[in-house]
Amino acid sequence: MTTPSNPAALSPPDPTWPVRAEGVLAVVRAALADLPGGGAIVADHIGSTAVPGLAAKPYLDLQVRILPLPDDAAVAARLVPLGWARAEGSRPDSPGVNHDVPRGSAQVPAKVWAKSLWFHAEEAAVLHVRRTDSPWGRYTVAFRDWLRAHDGERRRYETVKRELAAREIGKADYDDYTRAKTAHLDEVQAAFEVWAGLRPDGPR
Repeated sequence: MTTPSNPAALSPPDPTWPVRAEGVLAVVRAALADLPGGGAIVADHIGSTAVPGLAAKPYLDLQVRILPLPDDAAVAARLVPLGWARAEGSRPDSPGVNHDVPRGSAQVPAKVWAKSLWFHAEEAAVLHVRRTDSPWGRYTVAFRDWLRAHDGERRRYETVKRELAAREIGKADYDDYTRAKTAHLDEVQAAFEVWAGLRPDGPR
């Protein structure tokens, strides 16, 4: 009997994830260093693999923040020879592929949400290339650090992820899983923004 696929299946925490992420980011940072703004790139290990003790899909979630945002051709010229491929998304409306869905307290021009998404099969890594002034770029780091600092919130988030992953069994992609997590982020957005000092409601 064939076991149903589950693209959103979670793996136990792996202490090698941060070490691997650091190595991959170092290579990416060096590859993009000659781009305009490349000398000021900010590179981050984000997502669940960046939170010790948190189960995660076994793909490193990485981001680089750079301004101006380079076009796909410029990034491809530097990353494709290293094994990266431009992610197109499983569906025309796949979230987070060409731009981030606006969220949070930041009020910015629409162009600030632009991004590109890249995938490295051998490294099992996803790379978000965002503008330095991207609110999403700040939110991903704030949410990561908030989960690291709050055991109860980390456990709560894992429970949500496990419940959602169970619903994805037999599906071809995890777009629905990604969208469903948005409800949890909506619920905690203000709390981690305030904690991180990203909104005027209160200091960290």
